[in-house]
Amino acid sequence: MVLGRFLRSGTSSKQDPLFKIVKKITGLTPNDLSLYRRVFTHTSMEKMDEDGKRINYERLEFLGDSLISTIVAAYLFHQMPQKNEGSLTLMRSKIVRREFLNKIGAELRLISHLSSNVPKENYGRDVHGNMFEAIVGAVYLDMGFEACSRFVYDAMITPHVDLSLLHHRVLSHKSLLVDWFQKNKLAYCFDTFREDRKGEKNYYVAKLWVDGRLVASAGGTNKKKATEKAAKRGYYHFQHRIKEIKTKH
Repeated sequence: MVLGRFLRSGTSSKQDPLFKIVKKITGLTPNDLSLYRRVFTHTSMEKMDEDGKRINYERLEFLGDSLISTIVAAYLFHQMPQKNEGSLTLMRSKIVRREFLNKIGAELRLISHLSSNVPKENYGRDVHGNMFEAIVGAVYLDMGFEACSRFVYDAMITPHVDLSLLHHRVLSHKSLLVDWFQKNKLAYCFDTFREDRKGEKNYYVAKLWVDGRLVASAGGTNKKKATEKAAKRGYYHFQHRIKEIKTKH
């Protein structure tokens, strides 16, 4: 029995514009439109239900995140029968990374249907991935795991997941470099500091020093982004010498 039958608080109407929107996005016929209204409601709307609970996509986002991880894990388990737990975990991380989920959400144009009191130009990119997770959660509650899995396959895995390409993708250039520096007994340092720039509220610069020599520098809106960008530039500096450990990251 579909879990959504126990959780529905609304009904579906083919005349409701949301019905057509959801069907076009998911390729599935929705039953409970109230779930999808939550998907397309931003926290800034400050909506409440009759029980005083907030109406927005955040709880569905939490659920969808776990479902995507589970569906991708099952996919990898069957597609990579010779790989151990560590390899499967790393590959799953490459697929469910925030950047990738943001891409899927943006392609589905979910944000175009979002009700919000915040101008769209003020959103961060993560809103796309958050909404994708939320609609996955809504599909699960509305139609069950099989339909939810089919949607994730159709929207994400089948058109976008190429295991041969992902095998060579680096998740963290900093992690890769640190491993290589330590293995080769090279002295290194990431020097990160805030820099005042006109028109930039938060801007950080990271510099990578190796054996007392400046190898790369980069900037970003926080320390983590600046450091990773500097590490990526440093990686290209040492790329021809790093190949043997690349697949570990």
